[in-house]
Amino acid sequence: MSQAKGELQWALIGASDIAKTRMIKAINSQPDSRVTAVFSSNADRVRAYAAENEIPKAYDTLQGLLDDPQIDVVYISTTNDLHRDQAFAAAAAGKHILCEKPIALSVDDARQMVQRAESANLVFGTNHHLRNAVTHRTLRKLVKEGAIGKPLAARVFHAVYLPPRLQGWRLSRPEAGGGVILDITVHDTDTLRFVLDLEVEDVIARSASQGLAQGGIEDAVMGVMYFRDGVLAQFHDAFTIKHASTGLEIHGTEGSLFAVNVMTQDPVGRIVLRRDSEESEIKLDPPEGLYVHSIRYFNQAVRTGTQPFATGEDGVRSLAVALAAIESAKSGRRMPVLYT
Repeated sequence: MSQAKGELQWALIGASDIAKTRMIKAINSQPDSRVTAVFSSNADRVRAYAAENEIPKAYDTLQGLLDDPQIDVVYISTTNDLHRDQAFAAAAAGKHILCEKPIALSVDDARQMVQRAESANLVFGTNHHLRNAVTHRTLRKLVKEGAIGKPLAARVFHAVYLPPRLQGWRLSRPEAGGGVILDITVHDTDTLRFVLDLEVEDVIARSASQGLAQGGIEDAVMGVMYFRDGVLAQFHDAFTIKHASTGLEIHGTEGSLFAVNVMTQDPVGRIVLRRDSEESEIKLDPPEGLYVHSIRYFNQAVRTGTQPFATGEDGVRSLAVALAAIESAKSGRRMPVLYT
């Protein structure tokens, strides 16, 4: 790992909503990093986006951005079908990579992306924000400490309403990787893997189009993941639900954990532990922005050779489970998760 310079200069590959609303602020909040460039193939859009977000440099060609020797890290948040080739190009240019989920549309492509970065001695991270929340980090700690005994089951409630400003390619372009499974179920998978510290063996799922999606894309899904050690996890993900809250439950032989309002981008939510007839609310450490926590760990990985909080391998594994869910929904059969 090469020693990083004083301030890490980040570039955005994609003039995206998530970058504008979350990532620019998170990157700039750190004393050792700043967003200094952005790329979009639309020249007018990228210039306007750079001006609106006070980004010094705007590029309308990817190679132009990657040829900039001052850029250390790229954040990829384009449509899912573009991630692979953009990550390949970034690795070839010697840039560290933080990639939105799903990191690719096939496990083989995802593995190649991670391997190319590793071969070039570069950091590759996946922007799985939820595991960065103090609630999920606390759940993981409680499970490891045996607060509920042996885990037996989990339930994830992650059915939300997709905001109108995001109701574009996710609902209409299957070739770009649209649909709720690649958008939300990947996050459920990573969160469950993180909290339980277990891997998914197989998935059974049923999806539906409930009024928002077009062209055969699913905008709702329910299913069950079977984890090693026999843990079953039920999930409900949707773009169509306007009035539900989100949450995560972990049930074990000695108790249950109820995490309320935690499948969100904001540092909110609460955790209740129930054992026998007693309930207690878990005291949480002071909240930190999920993306701020992620960027802090990523910058540290670049500088010291440690791991980002969600690695490229985490991105590969969450994708593999999501693809199994898609195949299960198509076939009506339980599908094994193929990690290779």
